[in-house]
Amino acid sequence: MKSTQLTIKDIARSLNVSISTVSRALKDHPDISQETKDLIRNYAEKFNYRPNVLALSLRRQRSYSIGLIIPAIVHHFFSSVISGIEELAHKEGYNLIICQSNENQYREMINLQTLIDHRVDGILVSLSKTTQSFEHFSEALNSGMPIVFFDRVCEQLEADKVITDDFEGGRIATEYLINKGCKNIIHLAAPQNLLIGRDRRNGYCEALRKAGIEVREERILKCDTREEVQTLRQHILNLAPELDGIFAVNDSTAIAVIQVLQHNGFRIPEDISVIGFGDGPNASIIQPELTTVVQKGYEMGRESVKLLLQRLNNPAADINYQTKVFKPTLKIRQSA
Repeated sequence: MKSTQLTIKDIARSLNVSISTVSRALKDHPDISQETKDLIRNYAEKFNYRPNVLALSLRRQRSYSIGLIIPAIVHHFFSSVISGIEELAHKEGYNLIICQSNENQYREMINLQTLIDHRVDGILVSLSKTTQSFEHFSEALNSGMPIVFFDRVCEQLEADKVITDDFEGGRIATEYLINKGCKNIIHLAAPQNLLIGRDRRNGYCEALRKAGIEVREERILKCDTREEVQTLRQHILNLAPELDGIFAVNDSTAIAVIQVLQHNGFRIPEDISVIGFGDGPNASIIQPELTTVVQKGYEMGRESVKLLLQRLNNPAADINYQTKVFKPTLKIRQSA
């Protein structure tokens, strides 16, 4: 059956204008008058015009699609990153293909190969917690696939990166607790194979050392999910009577530990002050509202796309790899 899909040629013929005029009007070209743009766009919308993506990709040797690999879509930070990525990618004419690794390196490897097999033009990646080796990314980069890492990045690979200054975030959070009078502060930490986990931990340690407070390894607990808070519940409660501050590596862990402490008679912040990292919506829902380090997920997503587009639009250019760093700030609420 012959396709009845409307083409640019059909629009040009019906409106008695040139094909190039239709093409430029649909792309919002400044040389086309607003009256002509409105005429062409209204006609295209009325008759359900859709660009021929396959023909466009064959002609320009691009798929006009970008791949995204993230650990989990449900986390507010990653959903805000997706919003930033999608908004700019769509504006630039790219579709977004989203894969989630579910914090599993094997899934991450499958996701990467799937995106490559689907001929995406470039890939944005935030590493899984369990990723310990990076050969799959190294091979993709060596084959010429543009990759931008964000948030959870790989130090060992030369690539464009977008990060928060996690060391500074850990430092300012802990310093704030110290300035509030806290001296017995534990850190609920992320896995140390992740750069963000090491940097936030090191920022915590630096603030303690600067204040002349001993860094005690037994007060750094591997605990970065609600589930792990429940697993370590009794251990945390055993420590609680001698604590006056907690710096958690993310908001969900901070909120979970607040709930455990409150259910066992501890007052927040009168007995123990708590600070998180992320500033998602739940930070202002929990009572007391959570003091937290602000992570700019939407802006990081947009910056990641900008770096990727810079390479896609200049494939022959010798562009030095860049690392864009977002400076963290502290959102002070009632929990500390």
